[in-house]
Amino acid sequence: MSEKLVRKSLDTPDETRPFKGSKGKAEIVTVGGVTLGRSTFEPGWVWKQHVQPIAGTPSCQAAHTGYVMQGRMFVKMDDGSEEEFGPGDAFYMPPGHDAWIVGDEPCVLIDVTGFGEYAKPS
Repeated sequence: MSEKLVRKSLDTPDETRPFKGSKGKAEIVTVGGVTLGRSTFEPGWVWKQHVQPIAGTPSCQAAHTGYVMQGRMFVKMDDGSEEEFGPGDAFYMPPGHDAWIVGDEPCVLIDVTGFGEYAKPS
């Protein structure tokens, strides 16, 4: 099997998935068999309002592993645990969570595990 060197840019993604209400988008590429993405969440974005209608699940069932580049996001797990993430934070969010943007700045993050089916109509 011959492996190839691959370069793709999130500025020209393989796929863009808009969130409901024009509150952001996920820009997705697949490289080396890995699907990853950059999401921009606009101020006022709330998972239950802007992604739940797309996903059709009571809470987000994707596992997210990534890095916050800008802005702040608050995550509350179905079990009640919670955490706020901001610039420079690496994160893991297991399935079963809600999330929303904190403040008036967009939140931009890179996710390397959770975008295969994220914000894709069910």
